[in-house]
Amino acid sequence: MTVFILSFLMLLVGVHGVLTRRNLIKVVISLTIIEFSIFLMLALIGFISGGEAPILDAGISAGRMVDPLPQAMVLTAIVIALATNAMLLTIAIRLYKKYGTFDIRRINELKG
Repeated sequence: MTVFILSFLMLLVGVHGVLTRRNLIKVVISLTIIEFSIFLMLALIGFISGGEAPILDAGISAGRMVDPLPQAMVLTAIVIALATNAMLLTIAIRLYKKYGTFDIRRINELKG
């Protein structure tokens, strides 16, 4: 339960960073923090204390097993998040080359 609370606090830190920061790089980092806190929550959903890997063999009874579906979803989401972060950083770099700043307020003022 404590880990769920900590991952929720990490989510709140990321949301705070997105809402309060003006630097595009810091906003991208805050979005990454949000993504990883969600990944942690999803992985924790499938965790069972004392659980075993869900691999059955002949003659072995099914006991307490960990759910592999959230883990597979997190692996897929990590790949998608990596592509998203690469695209966001590419856009930030292009904006920096055009306007010479990462500050969102300055970019809104320049509009060119």
